[in-house]
Amino acid sequence: MRKLEFPEPFKHDHPPVQELSDIDPGPSSQGEKFADWVYENLGSWRFILAQSILVAVWVLLNATAYMQAWDPYPFIFMNLIFSLQSAYTASLILMSQNRQDRLKAHNDYLMNIRAEEESKAVLDNFAAQNRALEEIYRELLALKSKMENVE
Repeated sequence: MRKLEFPEPFKHDHPPVQELSDIDPGPSSQGEKFADWVYENLGSWRFILAQSILVAVWVLLNATAYMQAWDPYPFIFMNLIFSLQSAYTASLILMSQNRQDRLKAHNDYLMNIRAEEESKAVLDNFAAQNRALEEIYRELLALKSKMENVE
């Protein structure tokens, strides 16, 4: 019986997988930095608390007319400011998410390449095992045939 051949064990020659937050996307523009800052800070309890205090002070000063009311009830100017804030905030958050999605897509691509390499190595091993099993089966049949002829 000749020696069975199997592929060499798979060697991982790719760099280790990195956490997405550890990947340096390169230099960011001022707009990207600002969009990231908005994304990180507007979704925090600190921002919600600060905005709630600002709204409470605004309403209190204008409703009680402690000073001359610059935005009397129903606070149309405050609604305009909130509308502008919402419009710009949504755009800035989307810009930041798009940039993060590009980084994630690139990282996913690298992971898919590694998974494909692993799959190919496993399939090569399966093919070698199938060839070895076929050879063993043929030799077993030959031995069985010889034994039947001897009897």
